[in-house]
Amino acid sequence: MDERLIAFERLLKVMDELRAKCPWDMKQTFESLRNLTIEETYELADAISDGDLEAIKGELGDLFLHLVFYSKLGSEQGAFDITSVLNTICDKLIQRHPHIYGDTEVAGEDEVKANWEKLKLKEGKISILEGVPNSLPALVKATRIQEKVKGIGFEWKKKEDAWKKVEEEIDELKSEICQFKPNQKKIEEEFGDVLFSLVNYARYIGVSPESALAITNKKFMSRFQLMEEGIRLDGKIIHELSLSEMDAYWNRAKLMKE
Repeated sequence: MDERLIAFERLLKVMDELRAKCPWDMKQTFESLRNLTIEETYELADAISDGDLEAIKGELGDLFLHLVFYSKLGSEQGAFDITSVLNTICDKLIQRHPHIYGDTEVAGEDEVKANWEKLKLKEGKISILEGVPNSLPALVKATRIQEKVKGIGFEWKKKEDAWKKVEEEIDELKSEICQFKPNQKKIEEEFGDVLFSLVNYARYIGVSPESALAITNKKFMSRFQLMEEGIRLDGKIIHELSLSEMDAYWNRAKLMKE
C-alpha cells in the first residue's frame, strides 16, 4: 500500500481520537481554530524565509492537522468531510487545467494563468477579484490583486511603463505633502498609491514584495541588535547617544554582517 495513504490514514485516526478524548480538542470550533491557523501559516512562512527544511516539514504537519481538524468539524455538522474536501479540490484542478486533462494548448505560464481566470468567470464568478480574501495583509493583497488582473491582460506592456507609474505616484505624493495646508487623508491615499505601484513594478523585475520586505525587516533587526550589543559592550546607554553616534555604531554593525 502507498506509504502516503498509510500516513494520511494515521493522521485521520489520531484526529478522531483527539476529538473524542482530549478535553482541549473536544472544545474547538471553526472560530477558535481560525487565529491558530493563521499563526501556523506565518510560522511556515518564517521557516521558508529561513530556508529551514526541517522546520518547514514540521510546520506543514501542523497545517495538515488544522485542515484535517476543519474537515472533522464539517463532518460532525453534516456539512462536508475529508472525502468531499479532497474530491472537490481534485475536480477543481482537473477542470481548471484543460491543457492537461483536455484539448487546450498553452504556450506557457501566462496562458495557464489567463485560462484559469477565464474558467473561474465561467463558473459563475462575477469579478476576477472575488477570490482575493478580504483579510489578507495589505501587501500580500495588493500582489494578489495585480496577479489577478494581469490574468486578463490589464497591465503595462513594458516594465519601463510600470516604473513611470511609480515615478508619477511619487510626484503626486510629494505634491500633496508640499501643499500649503496638507491634507493628511490625501497624503495617506497618495502614499498608498506609491506602495501599490511599487508592488506592481516588482512583478516586472521578478521580486516578491512580501519576501523582499521580510528580508529587509530581518536584516534591519539583526543589524540593530548588533548595534545595541556594541553600545552595551562600550558601556554606553543607547537612548543617551546622539543620532550621529548611533549611526557610527550602525555602520560598524553593517560591516560585521557583510
